[in-house]
Amino acid sequence: MVKEAGRSPRASVWLEGQARRGGRSGGQPSGLDRERITSVSVRLLDAEGLAKFSMRRLAAELNVTAMSLYWYVDTKDDLLELALDAAFGELPLPDPENTAEDWRDQLRGLADAYRALLVRHPWLSPLAGKYLNIGPNALAYSRAVQRVVRRTGLPAHRMMGAISAVFQFVYGYGTLEVQFLGRIADSGLSPDDYFQQSMTEAQRHPQAADVLQESKEIMDARGGDTVAEMMDRDFDFALDLLIAGIEAMVDRG
Repeated sequence: MVKEAGRSPRASVWLEGQARRGGRSGGQPSGLDRERITSVSVRLLDAEGLAKFSMRRLAAELNVTAMSLYWYVDTKDDLLELALDAAFGELPLPDPENTAEDWRDQLRGLADAYRALLVRHPWLSPLAGKYLNIGPNALAYSRAVQRVVRRTGLPAHRMMGAISAVFQFVYGYGTLEVQFLGRIADSGLSPDDYFQQSMTEAQRHPQAADVLQESKEIMDARGGDTVAEMMDRDFDFALDLLIAGIEAMVDRG
């Protein structure tokens, strides 16, 4: 296929003209705007998941025709990108002027909030790596992260590595957590019952039983009366290790 002259691949809904962001000029459906469309998109994604999300389903929820939505967005990708940034707007940001607060506490707060966001919106994880994430809320979060990491004392050429270590860990942990919680929800069991049943069944498999037996001491030492407590303790300690690594690298100069 020959590429049409003057056309460039889609980059981001945030790179379009300012006029387009408010809807095409003239004749827009009354009662609609991007903020309302985005808000309903987030609600539908939370309730029904990414696989079921469509322009037709969104239009039905808004009680308009699907064509009405195209006054405000060009594609479903545009809507998903808008919804993604709206979710980032839920993240609390530390006060950049509050230098009295320790950077370690601020970094933990940013990481904890991001993990919670991934769990709260299961559709967010697969979208976060798909788009440029240059909406206003995503950029505000990135700026906050950079300002906190700058306070660690790391040299500039090490900062992005530190950010990657912390927040790719959080992304991975939150992604696996939300997938695990999704399997639990499908089973109809509580997290603790699901965990116990899974462990019991795994022990019937010879190879799995051997591995589980070797790790029993580690798992017992980890503690935690519930699955939620175990996951929180693992997350918190792993984050502590990453922060200690940043401190060690600063000390090494």
